[in-house]
Amino acid sequence: MLQDQTPRFAFGRRNYRLMFIGLAILAIGFITMTLDSTDYGEGFLGITLGPILLVIGLIIEFFAIMVRPDSSAPVANGATAPTTVNQPLAPLSPPAAPARPTYKR
Repeated sequence: MLQDQTPRFAFGRRNYRLMFIGLAILAIGFITMTLDSTDYGEGFLGITLGPILLVIGLIIEFFAIMVRPDSSAPVANGATAPTTVNQPLAPLSPPAAPARPTYKR
């Protein structure tokens, strides 16, 4: 039996939106850490707010990867659909015994 399925990309629009939002929050987190004006970045921005934004961005990136794509996931152009043929498997025959070497005496 042949199955005709059009191949789709792994990510849909929702996945890409979440991914770009997560990347933006990660960038904001890194920028926030560099904006801290205290010595060695040991102020509120460098130690508290920046890392919190980074963790939030990483969580959003995780969900962007794990969320199932919506039905509007783009179809791969020029790709052929995978075909599956369900046929019964042939029974396995035992392996043939190796030929015995001949020795001259």
